[in-house]
Amino acid sequence: MWLVDLKFDWEGRLVVFPVPAKAGSRYGIYHCCCDYPGLSPEDNATQRKAWNRFRTSFRKDWSDKFGQWPEQGGVSWPGHYIRDLWHGGNPVDPNNVFPAQPDVHDVYNEQYPACYGGKSP
Repeated sequence: MWLVDLKFDWEGRLVVFPVPAKAGSRYGIYHCCCDYPGLSPEDNATQRKAWNRFRTSFRKDWSDKFGQWPEQGGVSWPGHYIRDLWHGGNPVDPNNVFPAQPDVHDVYNEQYPACYGGKSP
């Protein structure tokens, strides 16, 4: 499942040979909904508790690197897991979470069960 397509652009001047320069790249984040086994309700609750303890420091670290964590109407966007917690995603891996606009996050949550069930569009 394709999750995010990030585009990075840069404009500036080269140091050694002082001429204007432009550069850019794209980075795609995707997830294979392989048949990972689901966790028990108790193990899933443990994963959620770990995320709840980690969330504030994660968002602060993210904001230090990329700017303020996005908000909509004064409410922070949810963090979306690339490999979700119920299927064994690491709740405290900063490379497994990214901010998702609330409406888009709802779409992700609707598509994940179909993806894991082999019925992804």
